[in-house]
Amino acid sequence: MLQESSSVSFDPAAFRNHVGAILDDHARAFGVPDDRHTILRRQIEGGDDIHSRRTFPGHVTTSAFILDRTGQRVLLIHHRSLGRWLQPGGHYEPPDDLAASALREAMEETGLNGLVIDPWHETSGMPIDIDSHRIPSRPERGEPEHWHHDIRYVVRAEAGDALRPDLREVHGAEWRDLRDLESIAPQGLRNMRKLGLVRP
Repeated sequence: MLQESSSVSFDPAAFRNHVGAILDDHARAFGVPDDRHTILRRQIEGGDDIHSRRTFPGHVTTSAFILDRTGQRVLLIHHRSLGRWLQPGGHYEPPDDLAASALREAMEETGLNGLVIDPWHETSGMPIDIDSHRIPSRPERGEPEHWHHDIRYVVRAEAGDALRPDLREVHGAEWRDLRDLESIAPQGLRNMRKLGLVRP
């Protein structure tokens, strides 16, 4: 698994190639249809700077499914901009590796300490889910409607750590039943169940 090291300069072409390889591995592992990531693949082939939030029609984001120790609850945040309960996440920031980016977002938005990436990711070299979804335009930021190519990781939380959500970013954070992901990230939930990372 290619790791973008913070000790070297960031290479957009290497990042594109890395994301393309992840797409291929993930598609084989989880039976992803060829057309699910058409826009992202087209951007990679076209040489777009998918690492930059100023690149349209889309760019890479990362997010985290934060699970409790039992694997029965997931920590969700109420997103200020979108007005929905979602898993913590945000724009990818070079030169982080993708898993580190997801972990950083998880810690920043929930205030939890002691979060760790699930060991399955290190073993497999893959995210648990990759989802491209539309984001509404934000004229005040000069952003047209665009796509977030969200690369998602499973994160484990220690028991008993107090939530301290960043209220500049989110309205709140709550531990919710894992089944809430059925309407938020159904493919990610199916993949976690397939691998036995959560309770049935």
